[in-house]
Amino acid sequence: MELNGKTILIIGMAGGLARLTAELLAKKYPDLNIIGVDSRHSNKFVNKKNIQFIKMRYTRGNFEKVFRDHTFDIVLHLGRIGHAQNIGAIDARLDLNLMGTQRILDLCLKFSVKRVVVISTFHVYGALTDNPTYIKEDAPLRASIKYPELRDVVEMDQLCTSWMWKNQRVLDTVILRPCNIIGPQIKNTISEYLDTAYAPLGMDYNPMFQFIHEFDMASVIMKACSDLPTGLYNVASDETISIKEARKIVGHPSIPVPLFVLEQTAKILKRVWKFPDYLIEYIMFSCIIDNSELKKHLPEDFFRFKTHEALELLRLS
Repeated sequence: MELNGKTILIIGMAGGLARLTAELLAKKYPDLNIIGVDSRHSNKFVNKKNIQFIKMRYTRGNFEKVFRDHTFDIVLHLGRIGHAQNIGAIDARLDLNLMGTQRILDLCLKFSVKRVVVISTFHVYGALTDNPTYIKEDAPLRASIKYPELRDVVEMDQLCTSWMWKNQRVLDTVILRPCNIIGPQIKNTISEYLDTAYAPLGMDYNPMFQFIHEFDMASVIMKACSDLPTGLYNVASDETISIKEARKIVGHPSIPVPLFVLEQTAKILKRVWKFPDYLIEYIMFSCIIDNSELKKHLPEDFFRFKTHEALELLRLS
């Protein structure tokens, strides 16, 4: 799809990844009209003539007004509430991530949007002892088996996937499940863990991780706006790195603690930063995703930042 002359709605525009994506889109496609909405204020917004920011509450009435006032060709749903943003508000997350997403998808159908891009997460697979070495997109979503706080993430992904296949003859839908996104504009759970000097790690545990720089993730989203066929895509490079090595590059050694005190240590850390319970599983067991489906549609050497470089830049930021 040629993007110049089109109109894109970006939901969750105040987030760092959304702002970066908007900047890249505006630079590459000067005739593209970008409208971003968010319930949060954005005082760091880009100064581009083809970008408009609207601060509004996420209600059906407000979304309907936006869809009535503009004709959107593409909708980017980047507005999922992450656990680092509001770890305790499960009811609010369920309302936005599930009910809010359903409202947005319904409006996309009603107003004849041509393409929808939704950002999910690799967390939906869960970090379990019996995970395969590389997890493909058709693997079961088991993240909420042990930790109900991931229920909203899993159910949102399942909702979007079901809607995507149901309406594939009407419009194109792309669902992205990225690995850990890091960068100076990203404030998520894994970034806080890497940047916390005394974050614990289970003794005798050193799982492998995947990281993607925010610029490369924004580039994948741009690709999803134009070239990716309808479907689910894991987003990650070919590189993996152990969590101990990753923390060492960022500048913080890991503090090994016996497994039986790991949860207690995590509870103490919650006084300093929002350490979600599910993160314990991810710093014990690997959850490595297979990127072969996405690579079918990307040119060689698409990712600009190697894992080591992305982690070093995180330290400098």
